[in-house]
Amino acid sequence: MTTLGTAHITSSAAPDAFFARWADMATWPEWNADTEWVRLDGPFAPGATGVLKPKGAPKVPFVVAALVPGREFTDVSKLVGARLTFRHLVSATTEGATRVDVTVTLRGPLARLWNLALGKGIAATLQADLDRLRSAAEAA
Repeated sequence: MTTLGTAHITSSAAPDAFFARWADMATWPEWNADTEWVRLDGPFAPGATGVLKPKGAPKVPFVVAALVPGREFTDVSKLVGARLTFRHLVSATTEGATRVDVTVTLRGPLARLWNLALGKGIAATLQADLDRLRSAAEAA
């Protein structure tokens, strides 16, 4: 497994505010600069499938691999020869704030090639995207 990047934020927004933004996938381009559009087939639930369109790249199918409201949201994009995983963990801080940690990993026989194609771009935008998500969650 290859880790492409990690990012975290602390926010005054409640965990539910983040899950509401993640569930409303049509709005992802508002805070995710690399995403043109996202469509989810059915409700935001474990096992749900969808398709996302990165800017300047072909459509990518994904699955909601884990969803524990208030704790975790993990989505896995199916690439040729690899799986791109975004794991979002949410926790309460001792100060009463919400902390969100995101880790992006690649796994599979072609992970090294995908890392060359995607790794630097994801690592470069991950923190800024999470900062924009925080702003959207706090504004809600």
